[in-house]
Amino acid sequence: MFGIPGKAAVTLTPAAARRIAALMAQKGAAGLRIGVRKGGCAGMEYTMELAQTPGPHDEVVEQEGARVLIAPMAQMFLIGTEIDYEETLLASGFRFRNPNVVEACGCGESVKFAAPAAAAKG
Repeated sequence: MFGIPGKAAVTLTPAAARRIAALMAQKGAAGLRIGVRKGGCAGMEYTMELAQTPGPHDEVVEQEGARVLIAPMAQMFLIGTEIDYEETLLASGFRFRNPNVVEACGCGESVKFAAPAAAAKG
């Protein structure tokens, strides 16, 4: 919908691809759907859920056995994002390196995106 022809909307690091593929296999899912919603102290939060089928307007990104389904309302906010998976002694989880983010809260759970007009110019 908002993608650039011939270029994936998001990319996955090898660690993220392995983790998504493992989750898909464990749960028999068609992919990991990612989206955004209003919330958090910076204004927007990422959402993630395992999906049994792609939605009719989902952007589908496949890489190294992993499948990411990008919800329609999130596509313009996620273009150019790299998704990583990190494990430390204290926490593990997906990390979004998103060039469209202009501000993030201190806890890292919510973000603010550039205005669509500013993102289009950049």
